Parts: sequence; C-alpha cells; structure tokens
Amino acid sequence: MGSGTEGTRGGWSRRRFVGALAGTAAVVAVPAPAAPPVERPHRAARPAAVTPAQTPPASRPLYLGTYTSVDGGGTGIGIVAYDPATGAITGAGTLTGVADPSYLAVHPDGRTLYAVNERTDGSVTAVRLADRKILGSRSTGGAGSCHLSVHPTGRWLLSADYTSGSVAVHPIDASGALGERTALVAHSSPAPGPGQQGPHAHQFITSPDGGHVLAVDLGTDTVYSYRLDPARGTLTEVAQAHTKPGAGPRHLTFHPGGRYAYLADEVGDTVAVCGYDPATGRLTIGAPQSSGSAAGTTNYPAQFLVTADGGYAYLANRGANTLARYAVEAAGARLRLLDTVPVHGDFPRQIAFSPDGRLLFAASQRSGTVSVFTVDPDTGELRLAGEPFASPVAVCALPL
Repeated sequence: MGSGTEGTRGGWSRRRFVGALAGTAAVVAVPAPAAPPVERPHRAARPAAVTPAQTPPASRPLYLGTYTSVDGGGTGIGIVAYDPATGAITGAGTLTGVADPSYLAVHPDGRTLYAVNERTDGSVTAVRLADRKILGSRSTGGAGSCHLSVHPTGRWLLSADYTSGSVAVHPIDASGALGERTALVAHSSPAPGPGQQGPHAHQFITSPDGGHVLAVDLGTDTVYSYRLDPARGTLTEVAQAHTKPGAGPRHLTFHPGGRYAYLADEVGDTVAVCGYDPATGRLTIGAPQSSGSAAGTTNYPAQFLVTADGGYAYLANRGANTLARYAVEAAGARLRLLDTVPVHGDFPRQIAFSPDGRLLFAASQRSGTVSVFTVDPDTGELRLAGEPFASPVAVCALPL
C-alpha cells in the first residue's frame, strides 16, 4: 500500500491490489538509530503448563476471513478447528452468505461473530455462533469496510472504512444482532499526507480504560481520539495525534498497563511507541523505530500484538514476510527489537493470539496460508508449529 490511490484494477480496490501483487516502488525505511542493548529485567518463573498426564485439550474453533469477489478467493467465512496444544489446524467448513469478510471480531460473551463486508457499499454482518445463523447486515455509511471491534461493554460495534476514510458505530442488542448506525464520522482534517488522495481509516478500537475509542487513519497520518457516549453511541472528537508526514499509520495495539501503545506505520515501514493519557484520550506518538525489515526491502508493517503480561510485542511484516519480536521494557515505554523469524507465508496481513496466548496465528494473503507458531512463555520466542494451513486468500484468522 505504498499509495493511497483508491482506483480499481479488475474490480479490486488499491488496498486489495497491493495485497495481491508485489509493489512496484520501494518504500524507504527511516528507523531511529539503534538503541544500546538494555538488560532485560528478571522474569519470575511461571507455573508449569498442563502436564501430559492430564486430559488433552479439546479442539477449538478458528474462523478465517477472505475476499469472496476475487479470483481464487473464498466463498465465505472459513470454519476450521485447531488443537490448542499443538496448533494443528483441521477441517474445511465455510459459512456462505457473507460477502468479502476480510476482518472478523467476536463479542465478549463469545456468542456472536462480526465481519466487515469490504465492498464499495461498506457494511458489517453479525453471525450467531451457536447455529451459525446470519443475524443480518447493516450499512456503515462508508466504503471499503476493513476493520471492526466490539466495545468491551458488548453494546457497540466499531468499524472503519478505508476507501471513504470514515468510522461508524452500531448498537448491539441482547441477541448479538446489530441495530441502525448511531454515529458516522468522516475524517476531513488534517489534509491527506504525501502520496495520499484522501483519508483512509484503517482501524477503530477502544482504549484499555474504556473511556475513549481511537481511529487510525493511514491517509491523514493521524490517530483520532473520540469519546463514545455510552448511552447514545455517538462520537465526540477529543484529540488528534500526528505521525511523521507520509508514515501511513495502520494499526495500534495497547500495552496491558494502559499507558502506552505501539503503532505500525505501513507506508514508512516503521513503528513507534505512543504514550496514552486515559483522562483526556490524548495519544503522544514517539520517534520512528525499525520494523526489523532489511535495508532495501519493500515492506509494509501490518499489525502489532502484545503478550498478556506485557513482556513482548510482535509485528507482522508484509514484503519482508517476517514476524519481528520486541522486548517491552520500562513498563511499556520502550520497545527493543530482538529478532525476526520467517512467517512461512507470503504477505502476512493479520496476526492473532489464541485465548491462552500460547499460539500465534498469521494469515498470509498472497500465499493463501495460515501459519501457527508456539510462543515461549518465558523468552517470547516463536517456533513454527507444523506446515502452514491452506486457505483461499487468507487475510484474517480468529482463534476462539
């Protein structure tokens, strides 16, 4: 996604096209100077994992997002299973009737799955998991829906539309179904960054304190902070945080301590540590750092993950096709790049932990594969768990 141009090519948006084909222009990395090595604090020993004498854990569901309107794409939401002990993926089910479900999220109660419908007329769809019944879709009021998340209260669905550069809020009723949209905000200020033709909202999430919701916009090089009215579902902008011009921020992940977050800059091929003030919702973006990609490599950072204990962070790198591992230091205020490992796929678009944090799933768009890694609880090291699983145009993997 070196350019924000949203023209189409064979029915594909620029966003999809860059994911499918190698970029033609190199992206120049501008990492900060490497920091001197810092000794990692001693980590207390953890309780022993489940012993072999205990009953092996039952398989768990894994839902897979794809594009349904492209050659070689899927026919709906993939429904498979994984072994929480080994990471092995089995099955080949599909929930049809959901168009271009490129990003997935689950309700906090685990009963309802939500999918974006990444099309010109953006929308979001709810699916009841007990019987896989589609509960209906709602328009986002924008175009190119690319990300969604559920507010921790379970009452609101937050979605971002890439093409229109807008974010929306929908109410969630007791059944998990979606109501009519309660908020729609199009990012009109500041002006688009270098090489961009307009705003491109890429993510919409809730802060750990629950008091604010934040929208990451690649086109305007801005993270917008809003206060969400808990009764009406309306949005009030309270702050803006600006990256270096042309950085193209894509994805923000909070440290569990709630005072820091980590930002992946897609176009600039950099990452940044951000300070966060829960009282005001204001984000302060730090200096750009290395994504771990090699010099001269065309690379687009995609997504950050942070371990539940806040000790390690991981970054998916599309182009370099690696997962970068960082030590998280100074109570979340500092990232130190440790190493990178091959993702064993092409163009890792999205990564996710299993609920227990022992496995990391990486969905690679161009290779149509999902790679699974075991996560060492003490060192954070990643080890590939078997051969990658084939899935058409794999752009999202959601393990439950």
